[in-house]
Amino acid sequence: MQRINLNGTWQLSYGPQQEASRTQPPAGWPVIPASVPGNVELDLVAAGALPEPSIGDNIYRLRAYEGHEWWYRRTFNAPALGPGQHAELVFDGIDCVADIWLNGMLIGHTDNMLIPHQFDVTGVIKTAQAGEDCELIVRIHSAVLEGRKQPPEPLNSAFATNWESINVRKAPHMYGWDIMPRAVSAGLWRDVALQIVESSRWRSAYWTTLRTDPADRTATVLVDWDFVTDRIDVDHLRVRATVGQAVSLFNVVGTHGRAQINLRDVDLWWPRGYGQPALYDATLELIDADGTVLDTHHARIGLRTLALRYTDVTTPEQPGEFVFVVNGERIFVKGTNWVPLDAFHARDPQHLGPQTGMIADLNCNMIRCWGGNVYEGHAFFDLCDQLGVLVWQDFAMACAIYPQTDEFAARIRTEAEAIVLQLRNHPSLALWAGNNEIDEAYAWSSLSIDPNTDRLSRHVLPEVVRRLDPHRPYLPSSPYRSPAYVQRQKSIDALPEPFNAQPEQHLWGPRDDFKGPFYTRSLAHFASEIGYHGCPDRRSLEQFLDPGYVWPWQNNEQWLTHATRPHPAMTDWNYRIALMGKQIGVLFDQVPDNLDDYVLASQISQAEAKKFFIEWFRQGKWRRTGILWWNLRDGWPIISDAIVDYYGRRKLAYTYIKRVQSDVCVICCEPRDGRHAIIAVNDTRSPARGHAQVCDADTQQVLLETNFTVDANDIQTIGHIAQTSRQAMWLIDWSAGGQTALRNHYLVGHRPFKLEDYRRWLDMLTLTSSPL
Repeated sequence: MQRINLNGTWQLSYGPQQEASRTQPPAGWPVIPASVPGNVELDLVAAGALPEPSIGDNIYRLRAYEGHEWWYRRTFNAPALGPGQHAELVFDGIDCVADIWLNGMLIGHTDNMLIPHQFDVTGVIKTAQAGEDCELIVRIHSAVLEGRKQPPEPLNSAFATNWESINVRKAPHMYGWDIMPRAVSAGLWRDVALQIVESSRWRSAYWTTLRTDPADRTATVLVDWDFVTDRIDVDHLRVRATVGQAVSLFNVVGTHGRAQINLRDVDLWWPRGYGQPALYDATLELIDADGTVLDTHHARIGLRTLALRYTDVTTPEQPGEFVFVVNGERIFVKGTNWVPLDAFHARDPQHLGPQTGMIADLNCNMIRCWGGNVYEGHAFFDLCDQLGVLVWQDFAMACAIYPQTDEFAARIRTEAEAIVLQLRNHPSLALWAGNNEIDEAYAWSSLSIDPNTDRLSRHVLPEVVRRLDPHRPYLPSSPYRSPAYVQRQKSIDALPEPFNAQPEQHLWGPRDDFKGPFYTRSLAHFASEIGYHGCPDRRSLEQFLDPGYVWPWQNNEQWLTHATRPHPAMTDWNYRIALMGKQIGVLFDQVPDNLDDYVLASQISQAEAKKFFIEWFRQGKWRRTGILWWNLRDGWPIISDAIVDYYGRRKLAYTYIKRVQSDVCVICCEPRDGRHAIIAVNDTRSPARGHAQVCDADTQQVLLETNFTVDANDIQTIGHIAQTSRQAMWLIDWSAGGQTALRNHYLVGHRPFKLEDYRRWLDMLTLTSSPL
């Protein structure tokens, strides 16, 4: 296959949307250069027509362009087509509702930002002379006006600024979210290319692992293939399948085939901590009678089985489970939520490498790709494959009740088929989840409708996964409200303190004391969202706030804008700024009245909270089986739960999380019966032997010193320390398995603490960088 790159500089015309049918923009509209891949807002900034939207309140200026249409134009030289060759025009991402013309001929229409689109343009290319200019025009309609065409029905629900989104297949966050600004963008946001393909070519290839034996180092893989050809007689064709050094040859009796391949002396693919993520080149070659290779399909696969074991409910009397199992081994999950890399997704590639590097540095073994985002592409999944990071993939729907019509169901089916076919060969892909918090949205709705009646998550999506990726688990929603759970909730409505019986939960709640009962009494086996606020440092605040708005935070409109208020008249997210101050007050005796101390206190508050959340789940292994904290990095300059801001500046929580997510970790537990248990947890497949010491940071008194051994993938109490009411910081040092000595800590005594005491202790934590 030959791929002709059509990226680069295009022409862009724009103006208020015109309803009249036309193939050219109206005369007199502005014409500016446009970058492809790109977003129209970035082109407006580059042309001087729009100020930088991330500064101050400038994001609200985008509102004036929401009713615009956008015309892209470029020319390219027509290629010469050989016998039997076809030409396909491919848009890896069009945002979003668009018409496309080539040499004046309407060749297609798109209505989905989230999937690639391709159009057969063989006839148009053949009518042009080789080397002749071809004119390509793309008209992108206003997504907001498109969303208004179909009125919501009483069943539907959405955030106040998001009603226009539920009928339009764009990333949900673009209409405004509590972690992203309202930026209803448009553009050719991923690559554009002309592909020249042969008449005999692969249409699909599916690789999956049926069995593994870690002890014997064997595996059985299944490969399922399909090709297209203009040949009527295919009896003389053959398929050659290669996995690593193993080669198998198959005769062809039709254009579709399937085979099992037994492999010996192989390395399996494991998540981080549990082994190496071994990858193998897997190729399929279509060969004719003369031995000529007509087409080759390449993949990088990992040999691993994966299952998700979960129960519908969990109770104190009958504890359930929610646990991932890889190659027969239970995996304790430590990871984060993957949110938009940028409000303008054409810039995503520049953030991808640094952010996945931080995922590895923090020793995350799972990422949850949140359902309010776009779908990441092969570049992201290739990195996760290489790093041994499992991926929980939500389908791109979030916090709303979407249309249940035949037409919308068909659009979701088409989207899901495209995404499943694109990503299913990646070993890192662990789970398809139907959506983010839509089961919860049914509960938020005043209609009190059972989420198990949702057509999209209970019928359309599981049917697609079952047909196209039958060996990968599917979860209807995150969190999931099963029929058994819904029935149980109905039966306990009259009780004074009903507990949440969902095995997997998003632990937000009151967002108060991070050691409070909401967190410590939760029955959740698995937290797929949990977070705490942390203020960005002074440099970042000064970078995205106008002078005069950097401090104080009270009654500060720009702090609210970056909190993130999607519209000046909307107040739903305004609580987030005051909440950050309240969370400081949980830990310290006062909320600082100057910016630098406020930033420090807020970052300490966030760091202690997230450290505790991870430690709490790890010390409960295997009653608790995983935590995906919210979140790694901001996709816009905001004030949030992220531990890295948009500019890449790390908050204190980054360092704390890195320490408590080490494969082997020593943790001080909360006091019970007058003493603190000191535990060692081992998230590897080998026994861990090491040495630990706990001492008082101020007095240097050694409170515990011991050698320890922890069985593979297990947890062990290695000592106890008497409870004390004196405020102090205990330093916990340990080494195990030849790794460099690590340091954890524990805050002792009743809160609140004094910021000056904690500032002194910070100097003793051997931090690699300042929290400011």
